[in-house]
Amino acid sequence: MPATLDWYGCATFRLKVAGLTIFLDAYIDRAANAKGPGLTADDIEAADWIVVGHSHFDHLYGAERIAKRTGARIIGSYETVRVMEQAGVPLDQMICVAGGETIDLGHGVRVSVYPSQHSCVWSHKKMHQSGEVCIGDLGLTWQEQRARFQELVGYMGTQLAPEAVAHLRASNQGDRGDGGALIFVFETPDGSILYQDTSGHWTGILNMLRPDVAIMAAAGRGNIDGQPIQGSLAEFVARQADLARPSRLILCHHDDWLPGFSIPTDVAPIRDALTRVAPRVELVELGYVDGTTVLPIR
Repeated sequence: MPATLDWYGCATFRLKVAGLTIFLDAYIDRAANAKGPGLTADDIEAADWIVVGHSHFDHLYGAERIAKRTGARIIGSYETVRVMEQAGVPLDQMICVAGGETIDLGHGVRVSVYPSQHSCVWSHKKMHQSGEVCIGDLGLTWQEQRARFQELVGYMGTQLAPEAVAHLRASNQGDRGDGGALIFVFETPDGSILYQDTSGHWTGILNMLRPDVAIMAAAGRGNIDGQPIQGSLAEFVARQADLARPSRLILCHHDDWLPGFSIPTDVAPIRDALTRVAPRVELVELGYVDGTTVLPIR
C-alpha cells in the first residue's frame, strides 16, 4: 500500500503508511468563522500514533480526545506531555522527546526527532503575505520578545471576531509556551518524510537531512537559527527546500485557520522562489482530506 496524506487544515495531517495511521498534530476543530474540512477531533475513529510538533493550541488541541477515543500514543515535548496529562491522557500512553530520539512505531516505520525553532510570532500581529519582505527585529532579548508577544495577545483579544475569540478561549489548555519546537523524520518501507509544523529551523540540522518528502510550514515570520528572516516567507521556504533537498515539498499552516490573525497564504511567490532556488523540488498542493499519495516516489 502506498503512503497517503490527508490534510485537515493548519498543520494537521493523517499519514497512512505500512498499515499504520499516524496523526501529525491534532488540531482539527475550527473557529466558527474559519474555513476547514468541516470536521472535529471527535470525528476521528482510528489512530495508532499522534506526533506533535509543539505545544501551542493550534497543534495540540484535540490530541487528548483522539488519544482517549482511539488509544493512540502521543509523542511530543515535555510540555506537550504535561498539558496532555492535565487533560486526562495517561502518562503510559505518551512518550516525551526533546530531540535525538528514534522511536519504533512498528510495521517497519521509525521516527527520529530533532530540535527546531518556532516562527517569530512575536514579530508581527496579523500575518504577512508570502512575498512581503520583512527586515529588522534582530538581536531582541527574551524580555523584548515577550513584551512584543503580549502586544499580540492584546491584539487578538480586541481585534478578532467574536467567533474567533470564543474559539481561543475554548481551546486554551494552559500551555506555557511552545514547549520547544521539534521536527520529525519518518523512515518507512517506501521512503522518508520530514514533518515540520512551524516556520523555523536550525540550519545545521536541516542541512543534514535528506528526506524524500518534506512537509514544511508556510506561515508567519521565518526563524533561522533563532533570528527572524531578513526577507520574505517565500524566500524562507525556498531556503529550507534547498537545505533539505526533498524530491517533493508539501506546505502546511498556510490556510486561514484563525481569521483576523492568519491569512490564506499566496503560494505563487513560494512557487517562484522554489523555481529559482530549488528547481528540482516538486511542490505538491493538497486539498482538505483528499488522500494524496506521497510515497513511493516513482
